[in-house]
Amino acid sequence: MRILIAPDKFKGSLTAAEAAAAIAEGALRVYPDAVATQFPIADGGEGTLEAAVAAGYEERLNAVVGPILAPVGAAWAIRPNAGGGATAVIETAQASGLAEMEPTPANALRAHSYGCGQLIAAAIDAGATEIVLGVGGSAMTDGGSGALRALGLKPLDAAGNVVPLGGGSLADIVALDTSGLDPRLAGVAFRIAVDVQNPLYGLTGAAHVFGPQKGADVDATELLDAGLRNYASVLRESTGRDVNVPGAGAAGGFPASFLAFTNATLEGGFALVAGLTGLAGQLENADLVITGEGSMDSQSLTGKAPIALADAAQGLGIPVIVVAGRILVSPEELAGHGVVAAAQLLDVAAGPDDAVANAAKYLTWATTQVLEGA
Repeated sequence: MRILIAPDKFKGSLTAAEAAAAIAEGALRVYPDAVATQFPIADGGEGTLEAAVAAGYEERLNAVVGPILAPVGAAWAIRPNAGGGATAVIETAQASGLAEMEPTPANALRAHSYGCGQLIAAAIDAGATEIVLGVGGSAMTDGGSGALRALGLKPLDAAGNVVPLGGGSLADIVALDTSGLDPRLAGVAFRIAVDVQNPLYGLTGAAHVFGPQKGADVDATELLDAGLRNYASVLRESTGRDVNVPGAGAAGGFPASFLAFTNATLEGGFALVAGLTGLAGQLENADLVITGEGSMDSQSLTGKAPIALADAAQGLGIPVIVVAGRILVSPEELAGHGVVAAAQLLDVAAGPDDAVANAAKYLTWATTQVLEGA
């Protein structure tokens, strides 16, 4: 039997690679002669870099400016392409992640993506001709302006001064000085992984929907939304491109700057990462798929990596087993995506806290339990 073990991260307890190892241990207890292939997956958010490295990309580390100016160490990855050039994988959260700042109203206005731009510059320096950007877990609501500033863009106020970094200053921008913008950007294809369809601004835009998660109160949210609206107008005047499109609201509007100034496309996160890592080839060779994540809930059914993988397996007639920290959807809903059996850590753990603290052990146990009962 060939078992493809392809979980997403168990947020707060296990990385996708750690989860895959624990599941593999349980699977091999039940089927000791099976060929168990561990293949961490992601949907374009946090974990995308890990999935790329597991698939053979070379991990690198750069010191960059964090979301509120404190320096951080940020990992990214690169792999040469067969036809020349190279593909780099960058997670915005590595340089500009919410984990790097306290979510307060003041910080929500100050946070920026400058460090992401520094990683992009490093990737281009290393020969990248294609850059995949995973945009989950970000701290900023700056429309990607900080990243482009690291690449030479100068946003100017009415007095001709460069505005401060951060989403709180977007409303002051009246013009963009592009004379120093890195000309190499024209030769790079940017593929931005998004799993939301929110526009850049408005009641369903970046500031109103995601700003409060980053510390924005009512006043800060309104200021950020007004800033994104103004920035979109200035971008349109400068480039002729409308950036208030579905998906542009991801990561605090990060895609907007790249849609305006580069050869950028927005793509579904799971499909992008699956193609990047070669998951399709692994799936075609499997007799059984085991996947999972920390919480299997209603959001999982809207295209998150484990269910997207289950749908792909179902299309090939391959049965799928789910093992999750907790499962908040019905067996009938899972069955509709080709899942033939499922188990949650809470069924074998002493309690929720114990399940988190001993996640790997209980994940192994839950895997043996579901396989023996399937």
